[in-house]
Amino acid sequence: MTTRVGVNEMALRTTIVSLLALATAGGVWNQGVWAQNAQKAPGASDFEVVRVASVTQSGANLKPGTILFNDGRVSPDSDRGAFTPFEEWERTKPVEKRLLALYPGFTEGTRFQVRDGIRREVEDKMSIYLTEARFKLSKPAETVDLAPFGTLAFIRSIDPAIEHEPIKPQDIAVLKDERAKSNLNPNRPWCEGPAVAACVRSSYKLEGRLPVGVALANRLRDSGRQLSDKVEFESEIRVLKGEDVDAAAIQQLTGLQTPVVGVVEQNMFYVNQILRFGKLMAVVQPDPTDAQSTIATVMIALAVSTSTLDMQKKYENVPVLRNLVPSQVLLGQSSFNTGNSISAGLPQYVRNRIKAIATLLNRA
Repeated sequence: MTTRVGVNEMALRTTIVSLLALATAGGVWNQGVWAQNAQKAPGASDFEVVRVASVTQSGANLKPGTILFNDGRVSPDSDRGAFTPFEEWERTKPVEKRLLALYPGFTEGTRFQVRDGIRREVEDKMSIYLTEARFKLSKPAETVDLAPFGTLAFIRSIDPAIEHEPIKPQDIAVLKDERAKSNLNPNRPWCEGPAVAACVRSSYKLEGRLPVGVALANRLRDSGRQLSDKVEFESEIRVLKGEDVDAAAIQQLTGLQTPVVGVVEQNMFYVNQILRFGKLMAVVQPDPTDAQSTIATVMIALAVSTSTLDMQKKYENVPVLRNLVPSQVLLGQSSFNTGNSISAGLPQYVRNRIKAIATLLNRA
């Protein structure tokens, strides 16, 4: 029996072979890429990251120089537990959702999808990748200075691979992009208010072989927007005092009943692709067992489009695409992952941010 291959399918196969030839050049499939991923992030850190099952329940293991870290996964080489559907997050952890969503009343929005030439508005389902970290500082909490977090110099120092520029409230992209309309804050305009220390537009060019992966994925997309090899996002950074926040809710979030001295909050309200929003909250509280020490809790929530994660079966069923399964790439488990920034995957990216925050607080 002879199998006939259509012109379009043959062209696609030819493209796949060409792209994979580029991707495998230089040994992307060998262990060299894993060694590259294991390199330290730019800048020395005073802290070692230790995985734990629960940050809030592992206080007895908290020692200076150690960051307790958890991202929900059952193990570092698994994606089980990494992503929680937004609806489940909202139902099972309402306080966490209220504090770590873009704003307290945030809900899933809608997006436009083109199928068979018809443009339809559909629900924009999300899944949450949540990380929590905790570390100890050998200084009283009232002496911790959070002001440097709002400076462009610090923002640029966290990850030299990402470019940043200050922007004005009237220039933010979320005002012009209909896909991000649910990200508009009904309580106040983004980047406005006395607590806002910085408003920035950031740009990151994917590194290594990921641009090749993007080109390959674009060949397989049925319709709609093409993926870009550049991640662009906008965010505001707020530096808040204890009296400016809902201290009771934050104490419930951190599991510590000591006063909230200060909070650093980053709201990533616009991302050009894959992610829907991001939220970072760093909370400073006195150590309940030692008044001369400080406990810092850092939580990061990143919302991923569920439609992106749903492409897993489509990719897994094509042998040459198995290393491009979105969840694996996002979690740094693909041979396309490289470097120490976003291209390394979300776990590496957030760990480096947390280490940078801990190092700054420790040295200040």
